Amino acid sequence: MGKQTKRYKAAKQKINKAKLYPLEEACELVASIASAKFDETIDIAVNLGVDARKSEQSVRGSVALPHGLGKTVRVAVFAKGEKAKEAEEAGADIVGSEDLAEKIKGGFFDFDSVVATPDMMVQVGKIGKVLGPRGLMPSPKVGTVTFDVGAVVRSIKAGRAEFKVDKAGILHAAVGKASLGGKKLAENVSAFIQAVNKAKPNTSKGVYLQSGYLASTMGPSVALDVSPLRT
Repeated sequence: MGKQTKRYKAAKQKINKAKLYPLEEACELVASIASAKFDETIDIAVNLGVDARKSEQSVRGSVALPHGLGKTVRVAVFAKGEKAKEAEEAGADIVGSEDLAEKIKGGFFDFDSVVATPDMMVQVGKIGKVLGPRGLMPSPKVGTVTFDVGAVVRSIKAGRAEFKVDKAGILHAAVGKASLGGKKLAENVSAFIQAVNKAKPNTSKGVYLQSGYLASTMGPSVALDVSPLRT
């Protein structure tokens, strides 16, 4: 880690590292110590009791956050005909098919999320190697491969968190901006955790929700007491 700034050290001193903070208190604290000159994103990291190397224990999904992500999300949609028109009317930032795939092959990535109708997945599959590593590959599991493109685009634009467990069994996701304040952030986190609980694999044994941490873009992490959040 690089040299810690005075601001970072000051924020760190406000956190009791030996304490697991209740949800509301953790959110109030992480929002209050976000003191950068820009509106910092609040991220959550959740350690799950799964073996992510096994496909049947993969955890992936999405959830519409009550108060959104607090930022503008750019959505690209692969669709044709009426579905392309539906996507545009719902507020998609870019809509296309083969032309969009070629544009992305050429290095165009001016978007944050990708939606595709099922019949367009042949085209999307051709650029999977560039979308996948960026976390942009659409998937039926998170609802981004669908014919209901209008509803999904509106949901994403309103603020929807997508999550996928990594090989270490950890989920990372943004849950809002510091400017939302503690109360609204707590409601977003609660909705996120509920979605993660619902995505628990049937083959997962023992404690599923093991630990959680909240942190702002430029701030230190706050340990979350996840015990009341387990189902």
